[in-house]
Parts: sequence; C-alpha cells; structure tokens
Amino acid sequence: MSKKIKIKQIKSAISCNYLQKRTLKALGLRKIRQEKVFADSPAIRGMIDKVKHLVTVTEITEGT
Repeated sequence: MSKKIKIKQIKSAISCNYLQKRTLKALGLRKIRQEKVFADSPAIRGMIDKVKHLVTVTEITEGT
C-alpha cells in the first residue's frame, strides 16, 4: 500500500514571506483551490509544515 497526500491551496500567498511563496511554488501550487497529489515523504511533510496555514492536506491510501 502506498500512501499519497493531496494538497489543496485554500488561501492566497500575497501577504506571506518570500520562503513561504517559494515553498508553494516548489509544491506546484499557484492559485487558490488548486490541488496536487504527492507521495508521502518527510520532505513533502516538511514543506507542508511551512505553509500549513495556506493549505489543506488529505491522505489517500491506495491498495496494490
């Protein structure tokens, strides 16, 4: 079973600092309500932690 994470941007990054804007860009999120799916990893979890006030996270479990 591989775990995946769906990340959805819910707030704008206009008033955020530069590093948070760069983190959203690295995650591939540019617009509000945009979603991306990633494999669960410590690197992605760390990026989510930096912008947790701007995104929502949903865990997806896929059976193999």
